Amino acid sequence: METSVLRGPTDDRRPVERGTEQAGIATGSQRAAAPAAAPGGKAPGADAPGADAPGGKAPGADAMGADAMGAENPGAAEVPGAGQEAAARLQAIIDGIAQAHRPSDMPFFQRLGALPPQIATDPRLLGELHLVYQAAMHATRAAVYFLPHLDSPAMRKRKLQIFIDDDGLPGGDTHHYQLTRAFRNMGAACPLDDEAFGSAEELVGHLDSRTAAFVHLTKVLYARSLGPWCIVETMSDDWMHALATALARHFPRIVEEPYFADCFDQGVEERHAAEAIAVTQEVLARRPDLLDQTIADAKAMADALDGVWIAMDGVLSAAIARHENPGLSG
Repeated sequence: METSVLRGPTDDRRPVERGTEQAGIATGSQRAAAPAAAPGGKAPGADAPGADAPGGKAPGADAMGADAMGAENPGAAEVPGAGQEAAARLQAIIDGIAQAHRPSDMPFFQRLGALPPQIATDPRLLGELHLVYQAAMHATRAAVYFLPHLDSPAMRKRKLQIFIDDDGLPGGDTHHYQLTRAFRNMGAACPLDDEAFGSAEELVGHLDSRTAAFVHLTKVLYARSLGPWCIVETMSDDWMHALATALARHFPRIVEEPYFADCFDQGVEERHAAEAIAVTQEVLARRPDLLDQTIADAKAMADALDGVWIAMDGVLSAAIARHENPGLSG
């Protein structure tokens, strides 16, 4: 369908009608539910010393049961029926949140694909988009190291794979570096060097209010429950396909960049989503009392992620205004 949303209000949370042109790139928005871990086992997020259940980890505990059960809930594992029910409910609840907040339904992606070439290739625009998107992705990659309830040897072994997928690629490469190269190869004038993406406290000073809120909230929520990790991993394949599709309208070879190609060819985001759900189900089976917080934090994370796409839409609006009024500064 022809898009005519260049001037759509940037505060709209959903477009009236979703575009169907996909520039030959299959989207992952209809990802099948995957309650079990991916073949070979995948690593969930990271240790969070002192960030387990509020009562803390039982002294000397080094197995999953001890990690998952806080000292303030010693009888939590004695209700297997409740644990099984909580674990069984997780997938459908997360899928429902993901459907309600599907990134590819946000106006930003359609508007990006429909930009006139002289605006879409503007180095300043591309650099500003890189800053917002990289900051949001950086926040999740850093926060995954502090996930709670995953300190046992078995869980540490599984979560190591996610660290490798993000930060331990061959030749010392990382997803962060891959993303920056992809944007610079399109001609982006990136306002921040890679190593300037550090702590959340330092990074927010370079960001708009919505993206800064996402970065700050990610640090808090990822350390509190596994819900934010689950929802981000579940939606990531959808937004990566949507972004690649929109950029490919102007830069057809963008899909060959390793940031996109490696993830799509190897199904990285789907595997991460399946593992996040599987690991969280194991935790909930022993700690059903964590379900409400897990779901509440997943919803809060999804709301904040909507704000990132709104912020990127605002970048488009500002670029359009600059091109229509060359005398504008700022």
